[in-house]
Amino acid sequence: MAMLAQPAGPFALGTFSAQDEEPFPGLLANDRVLDLSSVLAWAPSSVRAVVERWEEALPVLRALADEDALGWLPLEGLRVHAPIEPRQIFQSGANYRQHVIDLEVAHRSPDDPRTVEEARAEIAAVMDRRAAEDLPYVFIGLPSAITGPYDDVVLPAWAEKPDWELELAAVVAKPAYRVTVEEALEYVAGYTIANDLTDRATVFRRDMKAIGTDWLRSKNAPGFTPLGPWLVPAESIADTGDLRVTLKLNGETMQDESTKDMLFGVARLVSYASQTAQLLPGDLVLTGSPAGNGIHWGRLLRGGDVMEGSITGLGVQSTRCVAEGRA
Repeated sequence: MAMLAQPAGPFALGTFSAQDEEPFPGLLANDRVLDLSSVLAWAPSSVRAVVERWEEALPVLRALADEDALGWLPLEGLRVHAPIEPRQIFQSGANYRQHVIDLEVAHRSPDDPRTVEEARAEIAAVMDRRAAEDLPYVFIGLPSAITGPYDDVVLPAWAEKPDWELELAAVVAKPAYRVTVEEALEYVAGYTIANDLTDRATVFRRDMKAIGTDWLRSKNAPGFTPLGPWLVPAESIADTGDLRVTLKLNGETMQDESTKDMLFGVARLVSYASQTAQLLPGDLVLTGSPAGNGIHWGRLLRGGDVMEGSITGLGVQSTRCVAEGRA
């Protein structure tokens, strides 16, 4: 468990289990874990149950993190699962300026008459217009795609071009419907890391181009969203607009960008999604992925690859890819 990095702030939440036992919601502080199902008055069975009472729970969690005689367990030896089970996942696409430019250039038609420089300039102008018109791009993901931060990821045989997309994920604290940008962060409990894997070969429908993107097919295979390791309270993250998002593939840095490159920050994405849907406690709002995906490097995922993802203050996840049908 060498990859288990401590989060920012005095404590974080996670989902843990001892060998062959049921997972429990845990408070992580100083390399030790406290089973919240046994110490909180309402005996929460999951981290989502803690988040559902976030305003009540937060001061209690602060106090517990400083207590010593409560039956703490050493972090070492515990299995770390995805920190929370959301009911809904709201995913933001095309939200990092440089990433969008890189993808658009990579997907240019072979007969595109523009030079690379001309294409980049035109796409950059489109990004500026989107930001000015305040129109994020948000779609829906499936909770069944979530897996733990140290679990293997199976690459389905049909996925011809599996790719990585490391992202900052906001965790919703309370029901949010039609909230303003100014009040949106009041609805965020904390943050975690998501790797939103995508099969580039199935993003666009070849049979019906007018329909556009097929996110069900390209993003929602089981295990395509490694999540965690921790849920770090929002109060411990000073500025979500200046976090470093880094993904290494077999030790080589592929993504390394600041969230400053986001077109729309957390508050705008949460507010935008809430204008149509009601966000529920424990739901995830993914904020998009920066430049440096496999399609940019010409190197897609294959069996045996190890992805190591980190975001400032949120810890580190490490997942190994397994080609379907092979160990």
